[in-house]
Amino acid sequence: MDPIFDRKLKSLMKIPMLLKIGVLSLLTFDAFSQGNEPLPNTQPLTWNGDIASMLIDSCDAFLLKEIDLSIDRRKKYWNRDFSSITAYEKSIEENRKHLCEIIGVKEKRQPFTGPDILKKVAESSAYTVKEVRWPVFGQVHSEGLLVSPSNSKKSGAVIVVPDADQTPEELMGISGNLPLEKQTARVFAEKGYMVLIPAVIDRKTLHKRISNREFIYRSAFELGRHIIGYEVQKILAGIDWITNMGIQEIAVSGWGEGGLLAFYAGAIDTRIDETTVGGYFGSRQNVWMEPAYRNVFGLLEQFGDAEIASLIAPRKLIISSGNDAPTLVVPPGEEGKPGRLKTLETGEVEEEINRLNSMMSGLNWKVSMMKPGKPNLSKIEIFELPDSKSRHDRLMTELDNHNQWLLRESPYTRKDFMSNLRTESLEVFQESSKPYKVYFEEEIIGKFDYPLLAPDAKSRKIDIGNDKVTAYEVVLNVFENIFAYGILVIPKNLKPGEKRPVVVCQHGLEGRPQSTIGEPGFQYYKAFTTDLAERGYITFAPQNIYIFKDRFRSLQFKSNAIKKTLFSIMVPQHQQITNWLGSLDMVDKERIAFYGLSYGGKTAMRVPPLVDNYCLSICSADFNDWVWKNADSRSPYSYVWTNEYEIFEWNLGSTYNYAEMAALIAPRPFMVERGHFDGVAPDERVAYEYAKVRHLYNALLKIGDKTEIEWFDGPHSINGKGTYEFLDKHLKFESRSTN
Repeated sequence: MDPIFDRKLKSLMKIPMLLKIGVLSLLTFDAFSQGNEPLPNTQPLTWNGDIASMLIDSCDAFLLKEIDLSIDRRKKYWNRDFSSITAYEKSIEENRKHLCEIIGVKEKRQPFTGPDILKKVAESSAYTVKEVRWPVFGQVHSEGLLVSPSNSKKSGAVIVVPDADQTPEELMGISGNLPLEKQTARVFAEKGYMVLIPAVIDRKTLHKRISNREFIYRSAFELGRHIIGYEVQKILAGIDWITNMGIQEIAVSGWGEGGLLAFYAGAIDTRIDETTVGGYFGSRQNVWMEPAYRNVFGLLEQFGDAEIASLIAPRKLIISSGNDAPTLVVPPGEEGKPGRLKTLETGEVEEEINRLNSMMSGLNWKVSMMKPGKPNLSKIEIFELPDSKSRHDRLMTELDNHNQWLLRESPYTRKDFMSNLRTESLEVFQESSKPYKVYFEEEIIGKFDYPLLAPDAKSRKIDIGNDKVTAYEVVLNVFENIFAYGILVIPKNLKPGEKRPVVVCQHGLEGRPQSTIGEPGFQYYKAFTTDLAERGYITFAPQNIYIFKDRFRSLQFKSNAIKKTLFSIMVPQHQQITNWLGSLDMVDKERIAFYGLSYGGKTAMRVPPLVDNYCLSICSADFNDWVWKNADSRSPYSYVWTNEYEIFEWNLGSTYNYAEMAALIAPRPFMVERGHFDGVAPDERVAYEYAKVRHLYNALLKIGDKTEIEWFDGPHSINGKGTYEFLDKHLKFESRSTN
């Protein structure tokens, strides 16, 4: 691990963020304690310290363990048949298709008879170098260099892929100062091969301190695509042309980011006879520590580098034995995701190769190792170098434009995806929505296949400075090493034997249960947890895991690596919370509602669809055209430009925007609370998305009384007027004072 990155990241992962001045210190909640008196039928809660910080640490340990387990678990996805080469290739066909899917190789490539020759760049006695451009898909092209041999006896072609911080010209030795042994394209050209060198998107930070690669990744990821898939497609388009020329021997070679791209191309396309990878191959178990543009949703579920290499077999795979690789540190505090690229030790590379050779022993196939040498190279005459900056700008613009085209098409894609949702009756609707809930849980949110533990509730009474209610801190077991934590608030006018409805009140980003009970500095919550309790509701304010900045954001990337998200943990937490609440004598388990602000509003869209215990959901200060907000590269409202680098969710553009998520809540009551001056999105985008919800409830399902939107003259805040009336109406409860 890079020592600078390690120190900075570890320091942020160990120091909890303190609350604003004037708010109770988070180092201990003992000041709230009243002798640790527990709620009846629970064990005493005796924990000291910051329970929210403990929760993040427990989630971190849980996910790291899950990543460790992924190596053995992924075996179930492979059924290699070593009885013959043909049988083997057939047995891994579905794995190859799955790799294409998760790196976003989805577009149909355009056929072409040959690249456009832009100009002659250089030549030697052995070859000519030309600047070229070729179509890939849609309006996306690749550009780079084509090296044609003069009088070659070779019949093969090689696509040489640069690292992200290299240009095609540097690999040909006609610009820059790469050592001779690193001028790999030139080496192949000297041997008489035709060489094609595509330019790749670089790592420069031109977009508000977000690297160019992460900038393209962000929109693409939300739309079910990936910068890896885009650039692999550029390689494959070159192979399409080379194959059509009748060339029989085709190789790909790359170093660093180019090594990754060559490696994935070799795994996907069986027309590639030989794949050479330098500066990349090794264990991917720490992929979550790499830059965001290396994040592939569910990669470790089926693939490490050894498994990807097995897709190349029985074709030739060469791993450069040199242990050099690009190095990079993106420290915490930048706009983009903190991450690092580092050189793997020789032992780490060999360990992954040994794992590969072990799983492939039945095929009698092994990886070749190559140590680069210093070649003898002929003199090159340079005529006019390409304008590499203008070329890169064109490539960036085309990929961004393609992402924006996908965004414009996404409503139609989602409509087609949801086309099996039927609305002839409520019964038919609910039955037809079941597969969509399963898909949402398994393919979008991610599901851990562990049964919930017995809650073993622990609690202690706390003083929240309100004599109208009684409050308890509560901790519940969820999974091994995962717990749920929150504050239960009970009206003091609750009568013996009475059962009341519950409102689960969810905080937002960097919030806490304490943020919702009236502590100074959190005025936007309007103390809605205690306010609703004063009106007679039992309330519960859970601690969600989006707190402590980089500490929680790193959890998203650890989760993504194994096809999970932050909500993969929060859904079972809420399931356990509502199960436990429903077991209390004072609670009517049929009347448990969810009400969340901001990131709590995000929770309102993702948790109730999967937790049937919630009888209604209120999304406050978050509901909008969510896919647009995450993928639009022009709007100032977009997350493309912000430091919420964990916010992007794989393939929502093709599946579930907020209207589709609301359809998974239906026919239960659903409400939106929206301030005109909320910076989440403009009113028109909120109205556009909510109109689809209203159409479903009112026009199709004929239950228009079960959905509402309240517009109020305010900011990003709880308003607590129309929403309270909505709760009273649908929970069939007459709010009453606790006096």
